Amino acid sequence: MAISELQLPATVTAHDFNTAPQLAEGLAKDVAGRLNMAIAAKGQATLVVSGGRSPVAFFAALLKQPLDWSKVLVTLADERWVPVEHADSNAGLLKRHLLTGPAAKARFLSLYRAAGSLEAAAQEADQALAELPGIDVLVLGMGDDGHTASLFPNSPNLAEGLDPSSPRRCLAMRAPAVPHQRLSMTRALLARAGFTALSVQGAGKLATLRAALAGDDSAQMPIRAFLQDPLDIYWCP
Repeated sequence: MAISELQLPATVTAHDFNTAPQLAEGLAKDVAGRLNMAIAAKGQATLVVSGGRSPVAFFAALLKQPLDWSKVLVTLADERWVPVEHADSNAGLLKRHLLTGPAAKARFLSLYRAAGSLEAAAQEADQALAELPGIDVLVLGMGDDGHTASLFPNSPNLAEGLDPSSPRRCLAMRAPAVPHQRLSMTRALLARAGFTALSVQGAGKLATLRAALAGDDSAQMPIRAFLQDPLDIYWCP
């Protein structure tokens, strides 16, 4: 079974690959192409990526693509509320695996704020995101529970996080079964991306996608909210 064999909405385009390196290269080429188009059109581009370990191979492949990083703004779809020096910081992950070599010239907008509370940090990050000139490329991941970014099922702020008309750009989120409080971009902001890619690997993620496609309750599986909009899914076994 492959992604292209699922009954996908008309808004979703499937990209099947045989191996993880092929997926990383294919996604990197498409992302770089979109960023270069944005730079050619308006002189700058914004890239929003997800953290975790899964995107590391994609980051390495993206660094090999021809791209004027000095004209790229990079930020994260979500962040753990830990300092950049912490081993679980997504910003730290980016500094180690993406914002190096030629990409060190990119501008990085961090979601993490050393505020007195998670909600205060989210408010500060929300204000910082007001300066985003738009999102040209968004690369999402997906958990086995159907979460994406840090929009987790059963999180107290999930309804607002999924509200397409919410004025908030960033919210405090709590992951029920994993460590650390989170900061997450809202669906209202993420949905503005010019190009959205979802990168998933393995039979488990394929099963999660199949389950997501079988229902329409986004509160149960937040990824469902993104399957209603134009989306390119990149998958390999």
